[in-house]
Amino acid sequence: QVQLVESGGGLVQAGGSLRLSCLASGRTASSYAMGWFRQAPGKEREFVAAISWSGGSIYYDSVKGRFTISRDNAKNTVDLQMNSLKPEDTAVYYCAADNAKYYSGPLTNLKNDYEYDYWGQGTQVTVSS
Repeated sequence: QVQLVESGGGLVQAGGSLRLSCLASGRTASSYAMGWFRQAPGKEREFVAAISWSGGSIYYDSVKGRFTISRDNAKNTVDLQMNSLKPEDTAVYYCAADNAKYYSGPLTNLKNDYEYDYWGQGTQVTVSS
């Protein structure tokens, strides 16, 4: 049974930083592609960032240069460092895990939420102006 638990959300002023962490249990996270998505009130869920098992990463255009996705294999976590936060980054952030071990498809496919089989419960990020 795979479980994903996010942490690190909170309230921050515009221009500030937060670091989200996703703890995976029931599997070795380093062998699977992992992603972060977000959903703002009244909007559809959208892709934020993803990392393949081999370390390749891909980002949503609006977060490029501000967000960084990374793995901590010792802790079995996937983290999202968010800098220069903007009010439009306000959303519930979800961690997701692919079910295909050693995924070898195009990184662009990881932008699609249907690539993922497991989801966390989400963590709220609020950026005040």
